[in-house]
Amino acid sequence: MQERMQEFIQKAAVLIEALPYIREFEGKTVVIKYGGAAMTHPRLRRSTMEDVVLMKFVGMNPVIVHGGGPAINKRLEQLGVQPNFHKGLRITDDETIEIVEMVLSGTINKEIVSLINSAGGIAVGISGKDGNLLHAKKIIPEDGADLGWVGEIERVHYKVINVLCAAGMIPVIAPLATDPEGRTWNVNADTAAGEIAAALVAEKLVFLTDTPGILRDPGNPDSLIRQLGYKEIMELIDQGVISGGMIPKVEACLRALDYGVAKTHIVDGRVPHALLLEIFTDQGLGTLVVD
Repeated sequence: MQERMQEFIQKAAVLIEALPYIREFEGKTVVIKYGGAAMTHPRLRRSTMEDVVLMKFVGMNPVIVHGGGPAINKRLEQLGVQPNFHKGLRITDDETIEIVEMVLSGTINKEIVSLINSAGGIAVGISGKDGNLLHAKKIIPEDGADLGWVGEIERVHYKVINVLCAAGMIPVIAPLATDPEGRTWNVNADTAAGEIAAALVAEKLVFLTDTPGILRDPGNPDSLIRQLGYKEIMELIDQGVISGGMIPKVEACLRALDYGVAKTHIVDGRVPHALLLEIFTDQGLGTLVVD
């Protein structure tokens, strides 16, 4: 009986610890870049969406931006199309952009919507084409390579997000964009999350990754860097400590901060309920990126 009572007391302590954060973030917007293991492992998918629904129920406005590279590659291979990349960017020809849109806006987006709805929330799946949310132009690399329908975001028309949040819904956004001619552009999901957070002047931008955060030694999970600023980030990029897919994440964090986002986080999405641990506890998770 005593052990059972102690368990109840511990649960109450957790709720009390969360109380000031619930009060602080009521009515605030949190943009979540959803990807990695949190997106593919069934248990983590469920726990992440439970976190998002709880955030909405306590008065926050979560906005999800998702990727889908592995699923796109799988679908391309099923259709006999060889995925091609140039310096980390997917070469997106006419055939590939159709498949990218089908996987991102169709399969993945609607799966996330279903998970949120099953957890008790009300989600609406859109892409950057809906409501002219994301406008992009063609990316032209320094070496002049033609990447096809790969775009960089020029403008964010965020009204549709505000309308959905005000109506009690959770927007789930696929990283596709349009342009004045109505064409479809494939955009980097990390960059899209950063641009959306900047446009909304969100309270937080959170990246769910497959690492504990930014590591000083990539092979040592105990070398986690708890907090980083612009100067340190540039140094770590030059040293090759921050590399590959982590670069667009930190760049998105810095851009969001420049536009008034209060805090940006890179956290381990492999930890169950990582979002709640980051937002509603004193300790938090991962790396905090600051000005």
